[in-house]
Amino acid sequence: MAGPVDCHCHLAAACFQPDVAAVVRAAEQAAVSALVVVSEQASEFRSVVELSERFPGFVLPCLGVHPVQEISPEEQRSVTLKDLDAALPLIERYKDKLVGIGEVGLDFTPRFASTDEQKEGQRQVLIKQIELARRLDLPLNVHSRSAGRPTINLLKEQGATKVLLHAFDGKPSVAMEGVRAGYYFSIPPSIVRSEQKQKLVKQLPLENMCLETDSPALGPEKQVRNEPKNIYIAAEYIAKIKGIPVGEVIEVTTQNALKVFPKLQHFIRI
Repeated sequence: MAGPVDCHCHLAAACFQPDVAAVVRAAEQAAVSALVVVSEQASEFRSVVELSERFPGFVLPCLGVHPVQEISPEEQRSVTLKDLDAALPLIERYKDKLVGIGEVGLDFTPRFASTDEQKEGQRQVLIKQIELARRLDLPLNVHSRSAGRPTINLLKEQGATKVLLHAFDGKPSVAMEGVRAGYYFSIPPSIVRSEQKQKLVKQLPLENMCLETDSPALGPEKQVRNEPKNIYIAAEYIAKIKGIPVGEVIEVTTQNALKVFPKLQHFIRI
């Protein structure tokens, strides 16, 4: 049986630079099948693609522009179309290497998007990336913090079909609207300390679930660097909530990962 797929992680993050090879090796030794690595802004794209070339068939890249852009480690702001314009030529250059477009989405956290203008800017950037994913026939790896319903509604309005909603922080009833649209939801190891994620997993059908770590974030312990090998912590907790064997969780979520990211079929044998 194929091992679990980490459907959303940030291996190009600065904190992984000193020991990324060891982090990847630990995931391989833990029998993880693949790492789907996402980006947040154009300045990261080259690093993400280089990681996929350094660890071929195991690190699989998504490129996209996140709704919150980092100006410096201390300063972040809501995305603009100008940010996307800088990224599009690079996505075109690397398009044949990609398994998805991401991390894209909406983030209506008040400190990032307090005005209607900022929210509309985020919507426009997401719409353009939905169109891009459709043109390139790639799935979307989606962020929706404090914007669960607006994100799902916009994806549906724009006719997006292949969608992974990562670390969804909304109500289970809103997530079920995504399930009805055929969307998938990836669950991180932070489920062990998140009542909201536990409630979500109770409601979500396993047939719509994937696994992720969101490394270096959303680990089992707050403020401790998360790693892809911790994917098993998410699988075990889902198994506990659903009252099923962990092997079944891994098997079904890996099949789901192949459905949402069809290009994974070149690298993973079920």
